[in-house]
Amino acid sequence: MRVQILNNGEPLGSPITVLGRDAWALRVLIEAGKRGFSSIDKPAPRTAHYIFKLRKFGFAIETITEMHGGAYPGHHARYVLHSKVAILEGQAA
Repeated sequence: MRVQILNNGEPLGSPITVLGRDAWALRVLIEAGKRGFSSIDKPAPRTAHYIFKLRKFGFAIETITEMHGGAYPGHHARYVLHSKVAILEGQAA
């Protein structure tokens, strides 16, 4: 998937090509909007690693720690994309 990070509607830097599971994670972040997503919503192995790699590309992604109960209570991360992104090509990639 080829994308462009935007700043006030203007391109910020060069277009970026995101592939594989990284592209999947970026697409999920874009679709989730302000509510973000967690691996509880969209189970996937290594979600935190995909987010780490997207941040290295320059995407602004917030991590929110949420508590959960159940048989194995604890916490999980919810990720929210704050960068404005324009998909240039490969929407179905």
